Amino acid sequence: MTARKVAGKAPGRAPRKAAPAEPKMLAAMNRQIVEELDSAYLYLAMAAYFEGEGLEGMAHWMKAQSIEEVIHAMKFFGHIHSRAGTVELQALAKPQKTWASPLAAFEAAYAHERHITRCIHDLVDLAAAERDHAALPLLQWFVEEQVEEEESALKVVDLLKRVGSSGHGLLLIDRQLAARAMPVSMPANGE
Repeated sequence: MTARKVAGKAPGRAPRKAAPAEPKMLAAMNRQIVEELDSAYLYLAMAAYFEGEGLEGMAHWMKAQSIEEVIHAMKFFGHIHSRAGTVELQALAKPQKTWASPLAAFEAAYAHERHITRCIHDLVDLAAAERDHAALPLLQWFVEEQVEEEESALKVVDLLKRVGSSGHGLLLIDRQLAARAMPVSMPANGE
């Protein structure tokens, strides 16, 4: 069998892609890649903070969250390329590196997820205004994902508020958060 038959396309031809997205939509999705990678960077900084505090379970939770945000960025990356667009990466902001307490860090994580939810909703609104129907399935996935993201962070905030500054309660929550599964794979095309 020849390489051409294995690959399933004639040599020298560009891969087939869907209809290009509108320039406004491509620019907004490129901005969202930065938002997702900024999120990953923030959660990695939070993981470093928790490691420094000796809270390995909370650090683990934040590392898993960071990986998940990179996967989210790759979903937009894959979508842009599948629509014959160009991914334009931007500089990431230096994240905060310390918080007043574990509760303050998780409150910041929850507030950040609320910000990302607003960004996703803005993308949905833009896709509707631009009549970019091809973007809607991806964006609907993110709408649902953000419900889970906010809920997950808020649950930890609520637990931390319940235990207050109790060392024993904090250690129990830390142990519970250590059980979070790490994301293990990402589709090759990012979607």
